[in-house]
Amino acid sequence: MAPLIGRILLWAVRSVGALVLFLLVLALADRPSTPPFTDSAGRLLPGSIAEMTTIPIGDIPQAVWFRGASTSNPPLVLLHGGPGTSESALFRAFVPQLEAGFLVVYWDQRGAGRSFSPAIPPQSMTIDRLVADLDELIAYVLQRFGHERVILLAHSWGTVIGLLYAHRHPERVAAYVGIAQVADVPAAERIGWEWALAQAQMRGSDRAIAALTRIGPPPHDVAAMLTSRRWVERFGGSFHGGLSTGALIWAALRTSEVTLWDLVLFGRGNRFSLDHLWPEMRNLRLTGLTTFATPIVFLLGRHDRQVPASVGVAYFETIAAPCKRLVWFERSAHNPPFEEPEAFMEVVSRQVPAWLASPVCARH
Repeated sequence: MAPLIGRILLWAVRSVGALVLFLLVLALADRPSTPPFTDSAGRLLPGSIAEMTTIPIGDIPQAVWFRGASTSNPPLVLLHGGPGTSESALFRAFVPQLEAGFLVVYWDQRGAGRSFSPAIPPQSMTIDRLVADLDELIAYVLQRFGHERVILLAHSWGTVIGLLYAHRHPERVAAYVGIAQVADVPAAERIGWEWALAQAQMRGSDRAIAALTRIGPPPHDVAAMLTSRRWVERFGGSFHGGLSTGALIWAALRTSEVTLWDLVLFGRGNRFSLDHLWPEMRNLRLTGLTTFATPIVFLLGRHDRQVPASVGVAYFETIAAPCKRLVWFERSAHNPPFEEPEAFMEVVSRQVPAWLASPVCARH
């Protein structure tokens, strides 16, 4: 027995040592960079910006990238999903053309991506604190680059803090664009779970039926919510077509801004953010916010069951705003920017600016 225990201990020590060495190698190989904007002769494009930095927001350092062919272009602040799912590299990989017409602000929110730190006070992980973080970030952008307002481009969870901010601070928002808009989380989670269970029964997937029956209907804790979302994704409610989470990870890793170390940070930040924000989010209803003083645009995937589009469109119909638009992406589920990048670019880079320049929107 003693030799067996010794071998187990030796294996444990070696495994821990190998893990430490692996993490050390990842940290040492961590050399992210973002390419400059250059002309056809390779010269730096005057007035452009390509910067990865960290700025203090809410008393903690938070990661921000600034990219744009001209800093005089309208600032576009990206609000990623999750909670805790940094999508900066995905927007760089799938729709980098945004940077031609906008000054794009890529932000890893508190507790996410390179803004994750185990030193972040858990009690600071609240929706109101992230809205306050966004206010500080926007104030920084407006002061540094000399603009009066920003466009908010939010995805999934990011639509929570984005819509709240647009409602509270319309003077700083030229337009709000919500992709896979969150509206009524309890209703959405119930619809998603019921759809996944119906799909499992229709397909005869005993494994899915057992998993979804075991967790039961919402409200769910984090683990049960992830189980429900996993089956929603597998049955096509998150991606419509050939895209997958694995394909997104690979696309992110192919950008110069991301290294393998980011995968470590992604996993830690995602779970940290979910653990501390989900208890508040799972009871959230934004449907009481119906009057806005800024243009509102919803971009919805026709096949979205992760944040069911049916809930988003019902909410959209109750909204009063200076001007509002709803755009359907017919070949998308939860991720139109990555599932239909060309159609997404047409809407955000051409149609949205045209709407904002229209007489009705221009008066707001």
